[in-house]
Amino acid sequence: MQAEIITIGDEILIGQIVDTNSAFIAQEFNKIGLSVYQITSVQDDREHILHALKNAEENADIVIITGGLGPTKDDITKHTLCEYLDDYLVQDDAVLKHVEEIFSKYSDKPLLQVNKDQALLPSKAITLFNEQGTAPGMWMKSKQNTVFVSLPGVPFEMKGLIMNQVIPKIQSEFKLPFILHKTVITYGIGESALAERIASWEDELPKAVKLAYLPSVGSVRIRLSTKGGSEKVVEDAINTEFDKLQAFIGDIIYSTEGEEIQEVVANLFATKKMTLATAESFTGGKIAEHITAMPGASAYYKGSVVAYATEAKINVLDVPKELIDKYSVVSSAVAEAMAINVKNLLKSDFAIATTGNAGPSKGDSNKEVGAVFIAVATPNGVCSEQFMMGKQRERVVQKSVNKAFELLRKEILNF
Repeated sequence: MQAEIITIGDEILIGQIVDTNSAFIAQEFNKIGLSVYQITSVQDDREHILHALKNAEENADIVIITGGLGPTKDDITKHTLCEYLDDYLVQDDAVLKHVEEIFSKYSDKPLLQVNKDQALLPSKAITLFNEQGTAPGMWMKSKQNTVFVSLPGVPFEMKGLIMNQVIPKIQSEFKLPFILHKTVITYGIGESALAERIASWEDELPKAVKLAYLPSVGSVRIRLSTKGGSEKVVEDAINTEFDKLQAFIGDIIYSTEGEEIQEVVANLFATKKMTLATAESFTGGKIAEHITAMPGASAYYKGSVVAYATEAKINVLDVPKELIDKYSVVSSAVAEAMAINVKNLLKSDFAIATTGNAGPSKGDSNKEVGAVFIAVATPNGVCSEQFMMGKQRERVVQKSVNKAFELLRKEILNF
């Protein structure tokens, strides 16, 4: 079985909003064994919508449409669906009552005819009641038995309808296969080098098991996917290939559950009941931001000093001026002093420090743009490494943040 997603709205096509609805729907459909064949975004235009509906029906068993159900004149989805499915609009009294109740409770504005028209639905549609808003969802079928589901574009309304009504109805009406993905995240190696390393394993993959490379800054995800009628058969197929894969790249795998590197590090600190502090220069608090974005960080994270300027390194972190004069502010010696001193200042077990030239100019150092030093202070001492992260400022920062977590993971595993 296959699904297609159509998002309707000029605001998507001009970049005014980002289409997060399609990503959510695709993720939830994948969990129940429903593959998404294609995602299409179209204008609030009758001809464009009709063309998208026709193409989708040729490709998919279920077509999910989001957007274009509001009370304004440019919201034409219902009328266009009626034209495509040879239907007409009728009033749903239960929906009208719901609209009236919402206005009486939450609005001091009069109920206009355009608001009442929210209760007009295709006569053959099954109403998917929207508790969060005035526009209901609609479940319809074409003469070819393709299911068309129209949902409001407001994300929290759409999500409620997908989870509470659309997915249960799909599962009750269709027999779906089991789909299983296993994601392995590697570090310290690029996509091309990784592909070369596992080439012989990839050549022997069964046709039923699909492989995808998903590279990002500092890491590469490898996703294994397969589907079938039996959950055990699917699991066995994935696990067999994963066991073979580990023999090739077990040394560079840091996650097999899809966790990001900072999540892996957070779990290690929580498990080992140890604490962390950070001292950041050119990364400007990005490491701290990643840490504090995760629930439970207060259990192990003491805090951060963002010593961006040379004076802050001297006056706040007590990095000796003589050390900076001798080695430069972008140096292994300064990175290690920052790590040791913030560890002592915040009384933590571990600390990590960054100093470098992110560009576009060299700043207070004569080191090349892209030169980065990352230091990790542990209960047993301190170590640091130098990296060349390129010339593009944002990538230098992002790659350095990822590398900092990698170094931290490596060190905490020793305890």
